[in-house]
Amino acid sequence: MATPSLFLFNQATPLRYTVEAERISVDHVAHLKPSDGGSAATQLAAHLTGIHSAIKMLNSRVRVLHHYLLAMQKGEIPLENSLLRQVSSLLRRLPAIESEKFQDDFLMEYNDTLLITYLAMFTNCSSTMNELVDKFNTAYDRHSRRGGRTGFI
Repeated sequence: MATPSLFLFNQATPLRYTVEAERISVDHVAHLKPSDGGSAATQLAAHLTGIHSAIKMLNSRVRVLHHYLLAMQKGEIPLENSLLRQVSSLLRRLPAIESEKFQDDFLMEYNDTLLITYLAMFTNCSSTMNELVDKFNTAYDRHSRRGGRTGFI
């Protein structure tokens, strides 16, 4: 029989202090490019991997905070007004996702991205089709066969 999970949170004072030099060095390491001068795709993949790991870390921290606030709301943990004020301040900094302007901007960006993707696909297909037509014309060119034997030049 499974027992329900119990989260216990203890108040601890944060001990993370960073200086500007540390922030700059971390930022520099995050933007390093491969030493072999890798392709743009390799550099993009490395950049996107870094962004993905940062988003995963942010997600895990937001979940911990969410569980803590739920426990506080249920009364399992005593209310801590200073923490609630800090969370409220943090949430006020974030843009409102439910606004109509956000939805309009999001849909505009999404549609623009789809349009660019479709245009790139059509360009790629037309280039491939052009190569095929060139190969066909080279293989079945009537003018080069009139004089007898001709080879590919």
